[in-house]
Amino acid sequence: MLLVFRFLTGFFGGPVLATGGATIMDMYPPVEVPYWIGIFGSVRILGPVMGPLIGGFAAQAKGWRWTIWELTWLCAGVLTMIFFLMPETSQANILYRRAKRLRVATGDSRLKSQSEIDVKGVTVKDNLIILARAFTLTFSEPVVFFVDLYCALIYGILYLWFESFPLVFGEIYGFNIGLQGLVFLGIFVGGVLTLPCYLYWIRKYLTPTLKEPPIRPEVVLPPTFFGAVALPICLFWYGWTARSSIHWIVPLVGSGSFTVSIITLFMPVLSYLGMAYPQYAASVLAGNALFRASCGVVFPLFARALFRNLGIGPGNSLLGGLSILFIPIPFILFYGGERLRHRSKNATHAV
Repeated sequence: MLLVFRFLTGFFGGPVLATGGATIMDMYPPVEVPYWIGIFGSVRILGPVMGPLIGGFAAQAKGWRWTIWELTWLCAGVLTMIFFLMPETSQANILYRRAKRLRVATGDSRLKSQSEIDVKGVTVKDNLIILARAFTLTFSEPVVFFVDLYCALIYGILYLWFESFPLVFGEIYGFNIGLQGLVFLGIFVGGVLTLPCYLYWIRKYLTPTLKEPPIRPEVVLPPTFFGAVALPICLFWYGWTARSSIHWIVPLVGSGSFTVSIITLFMPVLSYLGMAYPQYAASVLAGNALFRASCGVVFPLFARALFRNLGIGPGNSLLGGLSILFIPIPFILFYGGERLRHRSKNATHAV
């Protein structure tokens, strides 16, 4: 029963993650998109970090079921805000609703929006093609494939890595359940410090570039150079300082540097995908979310076995070595992404 409801949680919560980036692209011009993608993506990373912070003490005092009640209250509040305060952003749906109101007001059934006219010619096959586009674009577009692969690796490492915290701070340093939740503050503080720096870079360097068309989507990628290098450094730092002879603050600070890498990697590539494939932004970002979520589910399944059998240091070294193999991807996209886009019939050549 618990697995069924966890499935339903993912099923109903997934659309927010899959369509959030496309919604932002509907609402804001290209100049502002990187700001909001950065904030949206950072919240997606810092949210899972806040969970153990709040839920750790609740689970210790009231049991794990109490954390479910906390999530219920939070979701109810967010749902209320979205229902009453968040407007529709799809132009096609806005025009459809307007045409529907006009038909009721005038009694003229000939008044139709363009989307209603277009949908009459849409077949079941067309709908299946649209549904499959998230998969087809992922595997037919090299740019999308490598970005999705990198994002999936980062997401998988993040959730696999979370499984090591009870082993490090619970078994090595003797923290109770509540204090084990507090150690996620390192990741949270790292994100809080990094996000303003990233937004400042957007304002100082990226925004002036975006105001001078034609815009190359690759201009959003320079922060990924830093993030690609910072990720393995964080994993090696955390893994080899997590021992009883070293104060717990050292691996805690090392864990904070993970958020530095994930924000400077994750946020720019999401903006890049949306800008490189504006016509199919929803499909591309949905495919990216599917890849990430899949790795986020699978990686933690072998986390305990990994760290138990290899140890904290070697286990993190394995992850660090894997992340080193992916370091060239941001550089390849920055210097060769334009050539790859010109070979594609789906990607934009200028924004």
